[in-house]
Amino acid sequence: MKLVPFLLMLPQQAAEATGGDQGVINELVSRFNEGGGWMWPVLICLIIGLAIAFERIITLNMADINTRKFILKVKRALDEGGVPAAEEICAKQRGPVASVFQAGLLRADEGVEAAEKAVVSYGSIEMSFLERGLVWLSLFISVAPMLGFLGTVIGMIRAFDAIEQAGDISPSLVAGGIKVALLTTAFGLIVAVILQFFYNYAVSKIDRLVAEMEDASIELIDSLVLMKSGRPITEDRSAESIGESTGERVAESSADSDSTTGSDPSKTSV
Repeated sequence: MKLVPFLLMLPQQAAEATGGDQGVINELVSRFNEGGGWMWPVLICLIIGLAIAFERIITLNMADINTRKFILKVKRALDEGGVPAAEEICAKQRGPVASVFQAGLLRADEGVEAAEKAVVSYGSIEMSFLERGLVWLSLFISVAPMLGFLGTVIGMIRAFDAIEQAGDISPSLVAGGIKVALLTTAFGLIVAVILQFFYNYAVSKIDRLVAEMEDASIELIDSLVLMKSGRPITEDRSAESIGESTGERVAESSADSDSTTGSDPSKTSV
């Protein structure tokens, strides 16, 4: 059995096994066959591009964590157990934020400036890891329409060759070449649109992760500065502010009641 006919029969066999709509599958397979040999390079671009896109999406989703909760855990660890306790938390956590934190904490004993330089350097490395593979995905987005246009040019050349050999312009002679031209162009554009959607999703995800990583790095450096100065990092100022405001309100209310009682002689006289 030849490979190409076998691959073309797989969608039909899947439709028969699942009881799906065979008309749509058969139509797609028929159009693919009519497109000629230039449909295969475009299909390869789609398959490889989707593989890269799915790998990036899975990796980025695994790297996405609750950054605010993680930062609070690291701050509490710095308050309670110092740098070693914070390093242990970072080692157990996945994601670029934890890796950048760990790199900074490993240099914390050398000073805040050394920790800041380590955070900046390792942040650039983490960005390159997040963007890995997107260059190839962008390549397939650009190549797929070009291959489709190349199939268009080939189809038009065949159409003019048929006209030249026949010595007459007949719709039936040029229809085959024009059909190949239109099908390859359409398929190339469809592949580019599909891959562009996944590319934009991955880029937006990376931008959000990088923004979180930068904000978290600033908080880490500020926490190290507080720790070096001997001040608490996770000081709960909300409870103090609530207590102060409550005390002020009680004092004001008591003062108002005293002034009201003193100003009304009827209430004090018997």
